[in-house]
Amino acid sequence: MTSSANAETDPENTLYLDLKDGRVTIKMMPDIAPKHVERIKKLTRDGFYDGIVFHRVIEGFMAQTGDPTGTGTGGSDMPDLEAEFNDYNFGRGTIGAARTQDPDSANSQWFICFDDCSFLNSQYTVWGQVTNGMEHVDDIERGEPPANPDKIVRLQVAADVKE
Repeated sequence: MTSSANAETDPENTLYLDLKDGRVTIKMMPDIAPKHVERIKKLTRDGFYDGIVFHRVIEGFMAQTGDPTGTGTGGSDMPDLEAEFNDYNFGRGTIGAARTQDPDSANSQWFICFDDCSFLNSQYTVWGQVTNGMEHVDDIERGEPPANPDKIVRLQVAADVKE
């Protein structure tokens, strides 16, 4: 990463998502979803996401991860979060908190939109946006669940990475 790119990002609110095909850079948005960003950073720093599979990957929609059981029914040991709905548009590369039918049930699972998902606006909490490496997200194995699911190789807060 160049120094000009560093100047444009806040390392404390940037994630590096390492996938089998390369690194994805994610800008977190504490200004619109502070509790969700705080949770993601805590779990990331605990190593929670390393090795977790993308258990639900729907072509033209999204790739979902964050369940340590790989089934879509699990989460962290932390309590669920209250929704932090905002007016950010669910477009390509937008990251939202996955939840059950209860709006206040987000925990550790999240998803990245492949395409326009604006039908989710104001129904799910947006907490991040892919800023680089979306082509690697596009390469995630599809399926519900995928026959051979891709994993998060490593997820890190950029401020913690010593290059």
